[in-house]
Amino acid sequence: MTATVDRHELRQIIAGLSEGVILVEPDQSIAYANQAALTMHGAASLSDLGETVDAYRARFALRYRNNHAPNHYPIERVVSGESFHDVIVEVKRTDQPDVDFVHSLRSLVALDHGGQPSCLALILKDVSDQFEAEERFEKTFNANPAPAVITRLSDLRHVKVNVGFLEMTGYTRDAVLGRSVYEVDVLAGARSRELAVSRLNEGGTIPQMEACLDLPEGGTRFVIVAGQPMDLGDEPCMLFTFADLELRRKAETALRQSEERFATAFRLTPVPTILARADGFVITGINEAFTRVFGSGEDKVVGRTPEEIGLWVEDAARKKFEGTVSRTGFVLGLETCLRHENGTALDCLVSAERVEIGEETFALLVLQDITERKRSERDLFAAIEAVMADTSWFSRGLIEKLANLRHPTSDGDDTAKPSLTLRERQILDLICSGLDDEAISKRLGVSRNTVRNHSAALYRKLDVHKRADAIVWGRENGFPTSKFR
Repeated sequence: MTATVDRHELRQIIAGLSEGVILVEPDQSIAYANQAALTMHGAASLSDLGETVDAYRARFALRYRNNHAPNHYPIERVVSGESFHDVIVEVKRTDQPDVDFVHSLRSLVALDHGGQPSCLALILKDVSDQFEAEERFEKTFNANPAPAVITRLSDLRHVKVNVGFLEMTGYTRDAVLGRSVYEVDVLAGARSRELAVSRLNEGGTIPQMEACLDLPEGGTRFVIVAGQPMDLGDEPCMLFTFADLELRRKAETALRQSEERFATAFRLTPVPTILARADGFVITGINEAFTRVFGSGEDKVVGRTPEEIGLWVEDAARKKFEGTVSRTGFVLGLETCLRHENGTALDCLVSAERVEIGEETFALLVLQDITERKRSERDLFAAIEAVMADTSWFSRGLIEKLANLRHPTSDGDDTAKPSLTLRERQILDLICSGLDDEAISKRLGVSRNTVRNHSAALYRKLDVHKRADAIVWGRENGFPTSKFR
């Protein structure tokens, strides 16, 4: 009678508990379950839960998440008198597969005066929401492309690692999980390692800093590492995140090498060359050839504009040139007069191209001194004119040849043909052969942009505005030719 009263009172006590409680008899019958336990199983009554351990097994499928006991449900372990705690299981109803829970379980085995089990209880806590949140975190953590590792603060061992970290370092998951922060050292080579270790031991935020991780197959990886305290379940942890510096370092190295090659070519180019900012044309560099031809050194040129150093003889020509560069990005072979430091005017061909260096835009100006060539031409033409003033002793054929040298004309045509460069003649020949820009670039081994630039110069010289007009002009003047095909 006393035992019955005691059991009745015990049921009254546990009925109102928020934790689920299932009382099991040594004969494996389920004596009682409070409302919380029924709710955690989606059961309306004890009969719905199962009146015996075998009935319970038939109605509910369990999967252990930890503290696994092969082929034994926690309720069976209670009947056998086993004491356990913090056992996590997933529970599904076999008759309602869409009903599932995650339970945290512990056992309670009370003994009578004779040392025999008198009260066997399975105590349940519904942790479904917690594990759903953890699953969402797990998926997000693993899907995040940013490399990351989570380290437990109690023993400084890594408990989670994502694919980003494994791919960046070459570690396997098993080689990281369970290892201490010193075995797989995520702070290796950190610039402020002492500060980082101190913050880690305190559980404080670790600020971003550069580090150099040791890789499992040898070698190192430069990264930026930072640490943020977090709780994983009820466990204080540190979330380490990384940014890979390897690609940035390679890009920086490639950029530096490219700039060094450009600087070398710029310096050694035998033609006077100026590098100026595209916006405003402030000169940032000149090569040795510029000083040799125009006299001015870097100390008098760099930091100033062509206008300020009086480089152009005609200011209107300078404005037109700079306006064209700003508008189109290039100028090819503009014939003009530039001024030597001593005031002498030099005949020059000026070309310019807009270039990107780092994140800035510049104009690269090439200045070809043609003063001697122009002087020779003028002297030759003057000599021809002097000779032709008295032609009594020349043959008619020689006179015509000298006249053509002074004023070249096409056969039977008084209009002078434009002077085309070799490249322009090649491109005109291929245009007249029916090739487009892409085919021409492949044939000549140059970029399409180079083909377009030469074509634009060609159109200007031919005084045409479209490809069809250039083809008409070329075919009237002997293109295509076998020479350039």
